[in-house]
Amino acid sequence: MAKKTGNSFRNSADDFQAEVQEKVKKRSTGRFAWIKDERTRRIVGAFFILFSLFLFLSFTSHIINLWGFETDQDLLQSSSWSWYSANHPKGTANMMGYFGAWFGHLFIHKWFGISSYILLFSVFTLGTKLLFNWQMYPIWKILRYTFFIIVWSSILMGFIFHTDNLFMGGGFGFYGFMWLKGLFGAIGTALFLLLYGAIFLIVVYNLDFRFGKKPLVEKDDIRVDFSDHAAEAAAIKSQMEELIKENDRETGASIVEDEAEGIEVITINEAPEIEEELSEQEEDIIEEEVAAPISFKVDPSISKNTNQKQDDFELKIADQEVEEVVEVSSIVQPSLPNTLGDEYDPRLDLAGYTMPTIDLLQDYEFTKTEIDRAELETSKNLIVETLKNYNIGISEIKANIGPTVTLYEIVPAPGVKISRIKNLEDDIALSLAALGIRIIAPIPGRGTIGIEVPNKKPEMVPMRQMMASKKFQESNFELPVILGKTISNEIYLADLAKMPHLLVAGATGQGKSVGLNTLIVSLLYKKHPAELKFVLVDPKKVELTLYNKIERHYLAKLPGDGDAIITDTKLVCNTLNSLCIEMDDRYELLKAAGKRNIIEYNTKFKERKLLPTEGHRFLPYIVVVIDEVADLMMTAGREVETPIARLAQLARAVGIHVILATQRPSVNIITGTIKANFPARLAFRVTSKIDSRTILDSNGADQLIGKGDMLYSTGNDLIRLQCPFVDTPEVEKITEFIGNQRGYSGAFVLPEFKGEDGGSDRDDFDPNDRDALFEDAARLVVMTQQGSTSLIQRKLKLGYNRAGRLVDQLEQAGLLGPFEGAKARKVLIPDEISLEQFLDNLYNK
Repeated sequence: MAKKTGNSFRNSADDFQAEVQEKVKKRSTGRFAWIKDERTRRIVGAFFILFSLFLFLSFTSHIINLWGFETDQDLLQSSSWSWYSANHPKGTANMMGYFGAWFGHLFIHKWFGISSYILLFSVFTLGTKLLFNWQMYPIWKILRYTFFIIVWSSILMGFIFHTDNLFMGGGFGFYGFMWLKGLFGAIGTALFLLLYGAIFLIVVYNLDFRFGKKPLVEKDDIRVDFSDHAAEAAAIKSQMEELIKENDRETGASIVEDEAEGIEVITINEAPEIEEELSEQEEDIIEEEVAAPISFKVDPSISKNTNQKQDDFELKIADQEVEEVVEVSSIVQPSLPNTLGDEYDPRLDLAGYTMPTIDLLQDYEFTKTEIDRAELETSKNLIVETLKNYNIGISEIKANIGPTVTLYEIVPAPGVKISRIKNLEDDIALSLAALGIRIIAPIPGRGTIGIEVPNKKPEMVPMRQMMASKKFQESNFELPVILGKTISNEIYLADLAKMPHLLVAGATGQGKSVGLNTLIVSLLYKKHPAELKFVLVDPKKVELTLYNKIERHYLAKLPGDGDAIITDTKLVCNTLNSLCIEMDDRYELLKAAGKRNIIEYNTKFKERKLLPTEGHRFLPYIVVVIDEVADLMMTAGREVETPIARLAQLARAVGIHVILATQRPSVNIITGTIKANFPARLAFRVTSKIDSRTILDSNGADQLIGKGDMLYSTGNDLIRLQCPFVDTPEVEKITEFIGNQRGYSGAFVLPEFKGEDGGSDRDDFDPNDRDALFEDAARLVVMTQQGSTSLIQRKLKLGYNRAGRLVDQLEQAGLLGPFEGAKARKVLIPDEISLEQFLDNLYNK
């Protein structure tokens, strides 16, 4: 048997789905589709309401005419309407015309008499249900009770008024009474009617006619204390009243509010009787068992009606993580060796340097927000109710309370598909009336489904609290950075050296800049200036300027007297290429030392097994922070993407790490090459699902609530965090504290890189080494007046590398101007005649 391929399975599934949809379409457009139409229901409902009014007026007019001895008997005994209208030109006595007279005679005389009015109530109720979708009582209950009452009352009227006024009981009442009288006599008929009425009352109201026997359960009160939830008492009372009102069996229950005690009291008058006879010993045992007060738990946070029993699922609250805080005075500064026999310590170059203290950070008088049990129960009940509306059962629910959101972990009932719950994301958000609802189906490693619900009172996470935690102070990460607090209130640290690069994205005003400051400040508090250097790129020129003061301590730049905070696009390209040179130099050092990474190399250097006389040196970590990569990609494009990709692919082992940030995570900014080399990604709130999938490869970032709410991805799963808050004045205090200390003579100097504009000296051009297509390329750029590498590549059908070399030669020869970012190079020769003269002079020089 041939094996069916995946495509054939897919085609079969598609054909089956199309067939089902076609059948549903035919069914919905069939001959009986109008019955289910909402408009049909409304039309029928309006008809029933107006028809009940028509019958009421017809019955009333008929009875008044009978009392006035003015009837329509000729009409009712005639054989046709035409005959009656010809002999009675004035019309009928009934105000509702011929049909009114006919219906009045039919119901009042022939059928049930005045008991027919009871039927009008059922017709009117059915009309209101169909037209307005509103009913005073259940429809089937009304119809059932109407049948019992109309039969009993009609025979009763026939029994009382059987000699006079036949219309009081109608034909059914009169002849029914006569039939019963013939069977039982007048007294027997009266007893039969009493028995009929008693049966009706017992069935409907569960009346108990016992007087001497003690009931199984004494009259008792179920008292529910609402002293701590006074605001919810009114909602609970109305719900209880409605439940008692809709109960099919009358329990005699009532609700009384004790204002003095602030409680609700439910009084149960009597309990159902036990039919079987019990011995005295058995009765004593039962009385002892029920002697204790009857009580039940009522959820005080219920604000909406639900058919789900609220105490079926007890909400479990997860234990909160309590982080141990280290006092400011007890934080120990890193010690320095005092003897010459110790290992080499690069921190001796700045032996007097003092690490920043925690008191530089603002104390926001952090107080732990108390758990709002009512809010948790309300959200839990609404989640359970929403799932129940879609026939999704759950067996357990648990709450993990975080600073910004609460995670409700749900254990679904057996047989429930996860995809059904995942598709209810918008419905749950609608029922909770909240933004930022996110469903995790399933939670990795737990076997549960998570529903993240924002807290009504979000909690701020101060940076000072994170810094003072024992977890951060005792961290042994190479490059520890604080990312924030998890949903379980646990401080989340990450090692930038293991990431090894980080991609940060988020819309404007969602906390991206604060997140970058958090990362930088975390490293400033843990690493000595000799161990860490920053390359800060700020195309916006305003975000990272705060760190200018620490230039002599922590910053790195190209040789020269330029600003350490790089803002010029051309300097960015040169700096990134310079970092590539630094990366290559470091790999040469590792190769010479026989080590695989920077940690092993520096350890061997500290042990004085690598000598500076042989070219070895201590290698500090270099962290490259680019605040807005989108602007660089627009202006420089591949000139920036290529060195970034090289650093991301190779620089990890030599201690160079890149942090890219952008507010526009589109595919033309975050290219496939960049994404492939940035496994660690940090997403603040973005504006669309497309942006979320671009940064995280999944949805979720578009459902965050902003203000530091973020998702952290390491490639396996997503972790929701609340970013710590560090304000600009706090960063200024830290940079001033560092900048006022003795530092190095200048910034850390990166290798010199000679860019394309640096080789434009015409004397460096050798005509003998020119490319064979040099003249063709020269004529092409002069004719088109566009000095573009892609133009030469496309027109001359060359590879990118050769086209790039031709552009370099044209620039060195003086035909093209220097590199100008995303713009095409300026062509310095105006026409072909000038070009021929230029080439002659160039070759004859």
